[in-house]
Amino acid sequence: MQSLYEWDFFGKKKDSLKKIVERNIKELGPGLESSDFVLKLMEGVKKHISQIDKIIEKAAPEWPVEQITIIDRNILRLGLYELLYSDKEEVPPKVAINEAIELAKSFGGESSSRFINGVLGTVYKELNSKS
Repeated sequence: MQSLYEWDFFGKKKDSLKKIVERNIKELGPGLESSDFVLKLMEGVKKHISQIDKIIEKAAPEWPVEQITIIDRNILRLGLYELLYSDKEEVPPKVAINEAIELAKSFGGESSSRFINGVLGTVYKELNSKS
């Protein structure tokens, strides 16, 4: 989440995300056994960001993506990537939602966790109604 935040804050420059992630892993994640999962998440969010942002706009129409706080926006991007594109065996949908809510409680504002829960819950319900 910290890497996505930094990447977004500095204008989402095309080739900078991987460098940011690698630097953050080195500085903030010493002893991390494997960075593969983190890199896979970041590249996945980057690859699908336009679709993810459209889903955010649809699920929270009163909140244009650029008006959502940078923390909440990137927690939603991570959560939605896991909900929509990741291996459900690796990260079950309810785990993805719960992790996003916990990130919002730790790093977001007073109402961030409720907002994140509302958006991800809406998308999750819609996914289940289609299957």
